[in-house]
Amino acid sequence: MGGRVTPRIVGSGAGHEVIGHGYSAAMARPDLGMCFDRSFPPAAVVEFAERLETGGVPQLWVIEDCFFTAGISLAATALARTERLHVGLGILPAVARNPAVTAMELATLAGLAPGRVIAGIGHGVQEWMGQMGARTPSPLSTLEEVITVVRMLLCGERVSYDGREVHLHDVLLAQPPAQAPPVLAGVRGPKSMAMAGRVADGVVLAEGAGPGYVRAALHQAAPGGDFRVSVFSALCIETDRHAAYRWMAPVVAGWLSSPNPAIDAHPHAAELRQCFAQGGEAAVRQMPREWWLHLGAIGTFDDALEHIMLLSEAGAHDVALFPAPELAVARNQIDDVAGLQAAVRTQ
Repeated sequence: MGGRVTPRIVGSGAGHEVIGHGYSAAMARPDLGMCFDRSFPPAAVVEFAERLETGGVPQLWVIEDCFFTAGISLAATALARTERLHVGLGILPAVARNPAVTAMELATLAGLAPGRVIAGIGHGVQEWMGQMGARTPSPLSTLEEVITVVRMLLCGERVSYDGREVHLHDVLLAQPPAQAPPVLAGVRGPKSMAMAGRVADGVVLAEGAGPGYVRAALHQAAPGGDFRVSVFSALCIETDRHAAYRWMAPVVAGWLSSPNPAIDAHPHAAELRQCFAQGGEAAVRQMPREWWLHLGAIGTFDDALEHIMLLSEAGAHDVALFPAPELAVARNQIDDVAGLQAAVRTQ
């Protein structure tokens, strides 16, 4: 393909309010949430949503990965069964749906639960996109175009757009939300972060993110205004922190086994990689507490709380805690998340 095509955009604003974007560079008390793993049975989302709301936890994030459970339907269920809970979508692949349909879905959710929807859109795993016949030659340009038009449509604009991958003609949502939800980019690398700073309302950072990665993301995005940073963070709390380290060592080993911008931003990245290269998982289990604090909510309850507050001090607004993949364990961890939220309020 040749150089990038400059989109042709025709819009007519309808004066709808955009909410959820007024975030300062750092907040003393972040909103906590819990992720609903892609492997959990769909019906369990009702229990998770209701228990989180009862426990005073502000957010639930539903995970959409191909070819597991679907985010939109899970989000609609969680929103319908609660009154205050905010539900995040993490992460809708940009090319899995036409952007006009994505905007319709998000507008419908926002109409069902005004002010309680957080939309995440990302590149999607390219292997999965290829399986669906939806792989794009330029994932970065495609995501930028998709986020651009979805945000315009959610704000009530009539959109004609002739981009490199996205083509819309005279599209106007019949029922745009009175309160347009924030649209965050689920991205990792510096070019994608810069794109998010140009066109998105914020970013979603995947597990393994520490305060260094939050700061790096904000620096790379260089947003011109308010910008929301939502972080997914692995959760494993044990009375003996070393028991938590043993449970999580294989997960961290996986992060270290492939390129990972979150690990690159760790304050001890070089030492961490050397430790793993020389000693494998056994060496990871023996890493100092300080290293673990920058990897996740892993260790004792106080360790997990300190990790969350470090993320907040770096500029994170939301911290969604990723539970164990075993459903029975994750159900018990709902109480951990509620306890952490209560503790955060006292900080």
